[in-house]
Amino acid sequence: MKYLVTIVLFFIGFGKGFAQSGLIPQPVAYHRNSGEFTLTALAKLSSDSGVPADLLKLTQEQIRALTGFTLPVTSAKASISLKIDSLKVAQPEGYQLRIQPKSIELIGHDPAGLFYGVQSFVQLLHQSKNLRLPASQIIDYPRFSYRGMHLDVSRHWFQVPFIKKYIDLLAQYKFNTFHWHLTDDQGWRIEIKRYPELQNVAAYRKETLIGHKRELPHRFDGKKYGGYYTQEEVREVVRYAAQRHITVIPEIEMPGHALAALSAFPALGCTGGPYQAATFWGIFDDVYCAGNDSTFTFLQNVLDEVVELFPSKYIHIGGDECPKTRWKSCPKCQARMQHQGLKDEHELQSYFIQRMEKYLLTKNREIIGWDEILEGGLSPGATVMSWRGTEGGIEAMRQKHKAIMTPEPFVYFDFYQSLYASEPTAAAWYTPLSKVYSYEPVPDSLTAEEASYLLGIQGNVWSEYLATEAHAEYMIFPRALAIAETAWSPKKGRTYPDFLRRLRLNEPMLKRLKVSYADGFDELTDSVSVASDGKLAVRLTTTLPQATIRYTLDGSTPKTSSTAYHGPVSLGKSTVLKAAVFAGNQQQGRVFEKAFTVSKATGKPVMIQGSPAGNFKPVNPRIAVNGVQGTARYNTGEWIGMLGENAEWTLDLQQTQTISKVQTNVLRYHWQRFWEPTLLQVWVSEDGKTYQQVYQQTEFPINGINPVNGQFTPKKARFIKLKALNKGIVPPGEYGAGNKAWLLLDELIVD
Repeated sequence: MKYLVTIVLFFIGFGKGFAQSGLIPQPVAYHRNSGEFTLTALAKLSSDSGVPADLLKLTQEQIRALTGFTLPVTSAKASISLKIDSLKVAQPEGYQLRIQPKSIELIGHDPAGLFYGVQSFVQLLHQSKNLRLPASQIIDYPRFSYRGMHLDVSRHWFQVPFIKKYIDLLAQYKFNTFHWHLTDDQGWRIEIKRYPELQNVAAYRKETLIGHKRELPHRFDGKKYGGYYTQEEVREVVRYAAQRHITVIPEIEMPGHALAALSAFPALGCTGGPYQAATFWGIFDDVYCAGNDSTFTFLQNVLDEVVELFPSKYIHIGGDECPKTRWKSCPKCQARMQHQGLKDEHELQSYFIQRMEKYLLTKNREIIGWDEILEGGLSPGATVMSWRGTEGGIEAMRQKHKAIMTPEPFVYFDFYQSLYASEPTAAAWYTPLSKVYSYEPVPDSLTAEEASYLLGIQGNVWSEYLATEAHAEYMIFPRALAIAETAWSPKKGRTYPDFLRRLRLNEPMLKRLKVSYADGFDELTDSVSVASDGKLAVRLTTTLPQATIRYTLDGSTPKTSSTAYHGPVSLGKSTVLKAAVFAGNQQQGRVFEKAFTVSKATGKPVMIQGSPAGNFKPVNPRIAVNGVQGTARYNTGEWIGMLGENAEWTLDLQQTQTISKVQTNVLRYHWQRFWEPTLLQVWVSEDGKTYQQVYQQTEFPINGINPVNGQFTPKKARFIKLKALNKGIVPPGEYGAGNKAWLLLDELIVD
């Protein structure tokens, strides 16, 4: 209530009404007044005694980078004044910014709040014309105390200048945490002076996978790859970030994702090796041996040096994706379990994490781990990063543990942000900017007390397919800006259309800062509905204001004379639809293209037995008959997947017809645990009771999409049953051995 009173009092006497700012994140309150302030080389900066000198210097540098002139600092009254006053600004990290025709006053609750006010001022300068700022007042403070972005430098290594640029961008958009993922199977990236083998051996892999790991045969570039940050470089990054009020949290992975470290110290693994840093992406069975005391000695010695380099309250210890295969057959691990009275390997992992947590507590540090650390019992003081959805975070908060929400479906930026075929290779799935912005981190299922354990939100950037700095920026921005707004701005009053309006105003700044951001957020998207008569209705959408969509159905590229879109496009036969967005006579972005297949099955009722799972659970069973086939990227929502279960679909043509072909597709990617069925059959019936088998297939040799072209002697049928037997369990020696296999099918086509 006191915050609301503060806002009301602040705006009393400013009678020009509210307006919209161009700021990201959206401020708590913005008020536009008449007049403008023009920044010139004659302006000066003044500050009170509480303003740190390095903040003043940074303010000068940011203004000089944009304007070309350096504003002098004076103790006398100046046109731009910076102050710290925790009474006038009650909220930590908060600020008030008052722009008047002849002066600017910026007041922060603390140095961080003052810094964020400067970032808003600089952002407004980037959006100004001739450095003329509209007179206005802003009250602003963060929604969450933890506002983070992550970067994996193990799979691909980014040098210090890029790390600093990344930190600059995070600071500009009011993030306060940089989660630096420094070790993994593919490379160890931090110098540990006690163990020079980590720099000489573990920091390098002999070669790197070319293309996506699902592609077979695997191809490699044959080039040694790697590098690491010296301790001096780490200190420089930490210092640089601290000046920008960003805390750097290091991640040292354990007990899994340890192949790089084991390549240097094979005695720390269950088998003794030999090991080598992984040359491709995935989860590997070889992990730190939990029964070997040398493992804990090694990790404690590593952490001794890590905590000296990073003053952060938290140290991230991973804890995710740790297979128990080696532990199950390791005499030392089994002896540890027996000695500690642990009932299974999950409790052994909990023992491992808790032992490391106790050690870090002696260093006055706390641990953060991925949500797998919940398995087998959560360490008493641990903070959980919920990545496999929201369930881990919810469970942690119900147990009164702190949590940070970072769910894979919404905030993983190694996923595709567009479904256009020309997108560069990404890990999988589809996370457009709109989906990132839609995520609300406070679960409805929690009480207010439980939700109080939520520290905030983080976006994650895994670098398997990010081989260059430009590609990394393309995947991160502008999606990171959506995270920034969710983390900082009040939930109420935020809308996606207004976020896009402000994003467009931010584009000139991103270009000046040479950010290779993805600018296709206004490109066409589509949705398809299907009627029982087999006709499709295709809806096309763009978020670009006052744009015209034009389309063709004859295979030609849309141009200004092509048919203008005014509503759903009706399709009654198989067609390739192409469309493009136009602003006036100028095409905006890429051409949209999609093939639609209309058959006797299209729009007819279909029943799917069993339980489709994960990302392959359809919104509606009619996905199987909506005229759209799945793609090799398997991220469009058209594939229907069974995890360890058989597939059985029953289609009702609603009247008896003569048919001679039933088609579908099977997706086979063993390196994604997508396995072909051991047997696929097609059965037909006139009455839905007595079925006759008309086709079967046992060979699916293609690594990718395997067409099923079930041709047979013409039969009269109303009902069609498609049966496919799941592989069940991934066989020994294959990727993911021992886990349930996926069985993926898509569109059902009948002629």
